[in-house]
Amino acid sequence: MTDARHDSEHWRQRDLAVLWHPCTQMREHPDTLPLVPIARGERAWLIDHDGGRYLDAVSSWWTNLFGHANPRIADAVARQAHELEHVIFAGFSHEPAIRLAEKLVELTPKGLERVFYAENGSAAVEIALKMSFHSHRNRGNQKRTRFVALTNGYHGETLGALSMADIPLYRRTYAPLLLEPIFAPSPDAWHAEPGESAQHVARRRADELAAIFERHGEEISALILEPLVQCAGGMRMHHPDYLRRARQLCDQYGVHLIADEIAVGFGRTGSLFACEQAGISPDFICLSKGLTGGFLPLAAVLTTNNVYEAFLDDSRERAFLHSHSYGGNPLGCAAALETLAIFEDEDVIARNRTTAQLMARLATPIAEHPCVGELRQTGMILAFELVHSRETRRGFDPSRKVGLRAYRHALERGVLLRPLGDILYWMPPYCVDERDLERLAAVTASAIETATAN
Repeated sequence: MTDARHDSEHWRQRDLAVLWHPCTQMREHPDTLPLVPIARGERAWLIDHDGGRYLDAVSSWWTNLFGHANPRIADAVARQAHELEHVIFAGFSHEPAIRLAEKLVELTPKGLERVFYAENGSAAVEIALKMSFHSHRNRGNQKRTRFVALTNGYHGETLGALSMADIPLYRRTYAPLLLEPIFAPSPDAWHAEPGESAQHVARRRADELAAIFERHGEEISALILEPLVQCAGGMRMHHPDYLRRARQLCDQYGVHLIADEIAVGFGRTGSLFACEQAGISPDFICLSKGLTGGFLPLAAVLTTNNVYEAFLDDSRERAFLHSHSYGGNPLGCAAALETLAIFEDEDVIARNRTTAQLMARLATPIAEHPCVGELRQTGMILAFELVHSRETRRGFDPSRKVGLRAYRHALERGVLLRPLGDILYWMPPYCVDERDLERLAAVTASAIETATAN
């Protein structure tokens, strides 16, 4: 029998009395948007205080790789907690941070040889932007003060990262506070002309990027993009050819390329890092989310020795005076090291490719629904674009809240499907099994049918 003092309603009431949740209109709690207090996790499942189970189809905001309460990562964190929980990272160091940096340099694309730690993805983007600008300045180039970002992109919520975003819901309110980047058209294949392939879209958009570089090349510090998948922008996907051309243009004009792999890194796209599929190395790569397997907040920015050496000088002003109190935290580094060890021990990438094929097979019948405008997939990321009319791709009136209706329907049936507007997506932990995915497919199908019904 459930102890009434500790059931879900008990914790729900205490939560709503004191907490303010992220990315939430709090007026919607508790009626329109149900709040679910979670007691524990088990592999791909979340379990509430009443014993209710929810399949975590979104990996808890894309962070969890190997399942909740993974024993290997949990044990690694516990061991580290008994040795060193934290130490200032200015003037001091420790073994987990050193070993993790060595491993990241080994695994990331060639040429990324220096690691700077932070606490979250937005902070990583801020670091990359500042490093790019400052390194140009230190080398005597005062003109490079602009950034290029992609339309429909998203890079975080702090002001610098938010400046690089082109999603009105997030950007509009804070626009007076933000930098003004140059937005290049997204190579997203959703915008293909009739008969045009994803590759053709990528090449056409790359030509438009080239025109921007031709006009502004001398003032651009860096181009920032999400390789292969624009996640918060609706899981919109593009062909690797765009990345190859972007790399060529950056080289031609002396511009840095920042790869935001915070969401797409660590096996999500079918390779350890998305940039691998284009065969390119960026000047900066931003990592977080899956870096610790979903256990602890940690971020890393990797860059080249060329960028690093621009800061070496006797002057403090030329140093990179940016810090985070918990940067390089030993517990987070221990979790990350064990996460990377699991990749090595279990041939995760090969297993993910098999799982991705199963996901595609289960999703294909759902895509026949007349309100699914597109089914798209890159590796372990799969999305359904819900539309009022497949022929015209006209979306639903926002007042219908189709995505929210689908979310509530799925939650009532034990599946966590947190939509992006009217886009439903699957991004499950890598431990998800065939039975879990069959349940996910069945609930998704019924959620779409219910949410889009007149």
